[in-house]
Order: sequence, then structure tokens, then C-alpha cells
Amino acid sequence: MSNTSLRDAKAAKQDEFYTRMPDIEKELRHYWPHFKNKTVYCNCDDPRESNFWKYFRTSFQHLQLKHLMATCYKSQDADLFSKHDSERAVSLEYAGQYPDDVEPEKQHLDIKRLQGDGDFRSQESIAMLEKADIVVTNPPFSLFREYMAQLIESGKKFLVIGNPNAITYKEIFPLIRDGKLWLGTKSMGTDMLFGVPEKIAQELRATKKEGSGYRIIDGELKGRAMAVWFTNLSHSRRNERLRIFRKYTPEEYPNYDNYNAIEVSKVSDIPCDYAGLMGVPISFLDKHNPDQFEIVGTDYDVKDGRLTELIRRGWIGKVDRGYLNGKRLYSRLFIRNLEIQ
Repeated sequence: MSNTSLRDAKAAKQDEFYTRMPDIEKELRHYWPHFKNKTVYCNCDDPRESNFWKYFRTSFQHLQLKHLMATCYKSQDADLFSKHDSERAVSLEYAGQYPDDVEPEKQHLDIKRLQGDGDFRSQESIAMLEKADIVVTNPPFSLFREYMAQLIESGKKFLVIGNPNAITYKEIFPLIRDGKLWLGTKSMGTDMLFGVPEKIAQELRATKKEGSGYRIIDGELKGRAMAVWFTNLSHSRRNERLRIFRKYTPEEYPNYDNYNAIEVSKVSDIPCDYAGLMGVPISFLDKHNPDQFEIVGTDYDVKDGRLTELIRRGWIGKVDRGYLNGKRLYSRLFIRNLEIQ
């Protein structure tokens, strides 16, 4: 699914994008030590459809989990073996009574009908959030700002999927800058495939090309999308040192027309000997090691008046983005190499 498809879905409040098991397994293997004796909450997940629930249920003893919980929005029936729609939301809890490779009997699953609609903002869902240690899910893209605000306020650990555009949100970027939130191990430059409802699948077949807008996997249509993992759980890639070797020269690294910083158009071209501020693409976050680089801000911070010291003296033009030889550039992060005095 292209980014355009996701934007269209967001505008229509269509948030039913189901995460594939291979993507969950590939990312979650980097966090196993975090789950020992922990309660995991999947607060946007119908257990009949959610691969997050299946992953944790079938890895419960392997991960040495303490408890597993899930809630889903209304129009789901409490009978997990039924496909009939209902106007009642449900919660589901599991405490590992069965071996990981054995499907639990229905009577041994703590299935409850919720009084409310199962929305993550409902009092019932919030009460379950308070009991959780770690939240793992694919939340509604259209409510991502509000969803993340709740998670941050709760103080819980989390690993959730979101659109990479969320990096630039005014509510999200300060969390990244201040080290309260970072990206998972998956590269920003790789797409993810998602299960979609039949209505969306039909729209994709009618309006997109196979291979670009969607792919057929084992006979089923999977929507293609740019997506990343957001987390506050440590992982090995976050501590990897970015190898840089280029030397700074004024010719190769010009100053912006409007900013007191140099332009570095590729992360691989970051100079190893420059102590001042550098403007880099947002994809830098894939490689960010907080011990090696400081994230000072973004051009949105300059536009909103939070980094006025970056504006070059005498500049009277726009400060909405960085300009180079009169050309408006893509959004940039401003960073500083902490290893250079």
C-alpha cells in the first residue's frame, strides 16, 4: 500500500490494517529479555484476527510472560469460535495454562464482554492499561497522536507500529529529541505488508498496481505501506556506532541560505570532523546513537520559534524549511556530533 493509500485510509478513518506474523516475529526477537515476568497488553487487538495476540499466546512460556491481555473495539463477538458481528466489545486474558504449542480450550480463556466500546480511551481499557507492563500493538493510524499521548502519560513500556510521517508530528518529535521514544530495528526504507478488509482490498485492486500498491501472498491481497516501529524499549541497534569517515570541506558541505548549519544530504556523508550543527534527512533516525549524536531539533522547531538562534543573521525569507541556493529542501533534523569537542 503506498503512502497515498494510507493517507486516504486515514482521512476515511479506516484503521483496519492487520500486522503479519513474519513482521512481528522479525521485530520482536530483538526484545525478548524485556518480557520476562511482565504483563503484556494488546489494546487494539481482536484475538480472532490479531497476530500480536497469537504471537504472545504461542510464545508465552518461551518469553516467560506473567500475563497477557487484549481488548478490541466493538462489533466483535465474545465467542472466539464465531464470526458473527456483535455490538459488544470484549477483553481477553491468558495466564499461560497451556504449553505454547497447544491451543487453549475456550473455557480456560478469560473472555469478558465490556460495558463500553473497547476503545483504548475507554475507562475499561485504561484500567487494563494500568495493570500492564508493556503495550504491543498496531494502533489506529488516524488516532496516533492521541494514542501516543496516553502511552507516554501512563509511563508504560511499549512497542507499536506507526506511519513514519509521525516522526515530524509536533507531539511526537520532542519525545524523540528528548530520548523518550525511538525507532525499532526495522529500517525506515523498507515497506511492510498488512492484511486489509475485503472492501479495502477491492479498492486497491481497482486503483493500484500489484507490486507497488499491494502484493498477493499465498493467494491473499496484502496492502503495502511505509511503516516503522516506535518504542521505548532498548535494543542492540540503538547502541550501534555510526561509522563515518568523510572529511569536512566548505565546498562539499555548504551552509544553508537561512540556517546556521551545513547541509548533509545523505546520512552516509556525515563528516567525522565537524563540530557544528548539521542538517540531515529524517532517515538519520535509523542510525541514531544517542551517545554519538545529539538531536538539537528540526526545521519545524525553527518555524515555530523554538530555535531562532539557527536563523542566519540578516535572513528575511522563509524559515519553513532549509533553503540551499534558493531551493527549498525536504524536512531536516539538526544534529551535533558529541564526539567532537
